[in-house]
Amino acid sequence: MDLMATVNQAAVKQDLYDAVNGEWMQTAEIPDDHASTGGFMDLVDAIEKTLMHDFDAMAAGDVQPNDPQLAEFIKFYQLTKDFKQRDAAGAKPLQPCLKQIDSLSDLADLQTRMPDWIYDGLPLPFSLDVDADMKNTKVNALFAQAPGTILPDKTYYDEGNQNGPKLLAVYAKMMTTLFQKMGYDADTAQATVDDALKFDRLIVPWVKSAEEAADYSKMYNPRDFSDFANDSRYLDLAAITYSVINGNPKIVILPEPAYFDHFNEVVNPENFDLMKSWMKTKLVQRMSGYLSDDIRTLGTTYSRTLSGQKEARSQAKSAYYLAAGTFDQVVGLYYGHKYFGEAAKADVHHMVEKMIAVYKRRLQANTWLSAATREKAVTKLNNLGIQVGYPDKLEPVFTKFKTHTAEEGGSVLSNILNFSRIARKEMFSKWGQATDRTRWEMSADTVNAYYHPFMNIIVFPAAILQAPFYSLEQSSSANYGGIGAVIAHEISHAFDNNGALFDEFGNLHNWWTAEDSAHFKELAKSMISEFDGLEFAGAKVNGTLTVSENIADAGGLSCAEEAAKGEDDVDLSAFFTNWAMVWRMKATKQYMQLLLSIDVHAPAKLRANVQPKNLDDFYTTFDIQPDDPMYLAPEKRVKIW
Repeated sequence: MDLMATVNQAAVKQDLYDAVNGEWMQTAEIPDDHASTGGFMDLVDAIEKTLMHDFDAMAAGDVQPNDPQLAEFIKFYQLTKDFKQRDAAGAKPLQPCLKQIDSLSDLADLQTRMPDWIYDGLPLPFSLDVDADMKNTKVNALFAQAPGTILPDKTYYDEGNQNGPKLLAVYAKMMTTLFQKMGYDADTAQATVDDALKFDRLIVPWVKSAEEAADYSKMYNPRDFSDFANDSRYLDLAAITYSVINGNPKIVILPEPAYFDHFNEVVNPENFDLMKSWMKTKLVQRMSGYLSDDIRTLGTTYSRTLSGQKEARSQAKSAYYLAAGTFDQVVGLYYGHKYFGEAAKADVHHMVEKMIAVYKRRLQANTWLSAATREKAVTKLNNLGIQVGYPDKLEPVFTKFKTHTAEEGGSVLSNILNFSRIARKEMFSKWGQATDRTRWEMSADTVNAYYHPFMNIIVFPAAILQAPFYSLEQSSSANYGGIGAVIAHEISHAFDNNGALFDEFGNLHNWWTAEDSAHFKELAKSMISEFDGLEFAGAKVNGTLTVSENIADAGGLSCAEEAAKGEDDVDLSAFFTNWAMVWRMKATKQYMQLLLSIDVHAPAKLRANVQPKNLDDFYTTFDIQPDDPMYLAPEKRVKIW
């Protein structure tokens, strides 16, 4: 299906993205239960349809699940689908949790209950978790996290931000109505939400914006455990930690240290009632999707306003995503084995190895790195882990998930809380233990890919390994413009402004000479400048927020192009055309503006259009001249990897 060579050259000179996707953009319609449609979302929708068909047959008893974990998932799916029972129960499943918070007398009382609440994943003014120690990634360390804000980013609270107050008004109205459905009278509901918003404001000054959080090097803030324990005058943080960690941590890593520096200003007896209201409000918002259909639908009002999505998901789709999200790795393995298979897994693995070889040659031929840094970069590449398709085995924690059916007194919410407890106990048990580099953090049915800097691995789930990204029906050049560029993009993350800070073992460790590091930072600045301030959807791109992804796009496209040129049937028109095609996306204005505020990726259209301008072959392929809109002067073309 080589539709790639038919792109209009004159149109490409004006706008590559529009030349490839213009007709599609005119006719594409965003489904009412979506905020966007296009390349990635089309694959998501197709997988949703396939898996819902399969799982509905199992839930109806027409097909038997072929393994015990899948059978537990199907039992839970039957519960999530049973809206007759969910509607009859209404808010009752959540009321015991609310009563627990209502009955809290003071911070000392919270202290005694906190271990249980940590395991249940209930809203608390801080959270603990376990992940790889960024400076010794072979061992799992303890992290303490600040809570999230109600608005999607702290910049929304700025005085000049007009969206912030509007969104908070929508949130407040939604939550007030939800509290009334929980059985609170209108005045109490209103007062509870007002207090929750006041507590939320206390958090805002001490947490990071999306731009600040995008700098991984500033996530690593180890604090002596004794100092961390003294961060609160009113809670015994050491006792809370010992209740979930079996051992004596020497340090705690704080991604947002300012929050803990000011912890006493937020969590204190004066603010206790505000905090209780905040905990209840967060709880109701988070758990609304597990209750009756009217509560579930109402609970999506705020998120739909944020994204411009017209309608909530249907009952059927919401039940599927709730169940599949809970048993994500079980669902992913089913999808991978049935719809991808070992042959495709081996084929794509070979393609990844081929792209790594191309990348290695490019590194070895690099002219701006010193020999010492170049050698270290190749060492990092040689140690890059590759995960393709689906995991070799199911993560053991899922074998502990046992669904309690309605006949056994189980509800959607009671099962969710039980699964949360099992998963969190499993996580905390890994503190001080060796990390597992083979662990997948994304299920095989996810249309995405990632690089993990702490593990130095690249992961390509089965779901993204299909057309338009990859297909035997497409030319090799089209495949390189699709999945080849995605593969090389993830490899490039090992050498973007964040990935470059980590060595071959994933440790935060400087392996650059001072001169090379300074030069790289200048090149990164040029990538920031190339995107910073570009107008899109009535707002502007933040070049600093998106720099790591833009460096990875540039390296990925350049490397994939070199690989395409190494094939006998090279067709660079097909290569650039498929690159533009995979980024096709039609989205609501609200969703595009939300992404501009919080997403580390540049808008899809700009990803499609800006990066080819940096490649000389783009100009010769489409005869682009200095007076064409797609032209970028040679001295302005950013070339890093």
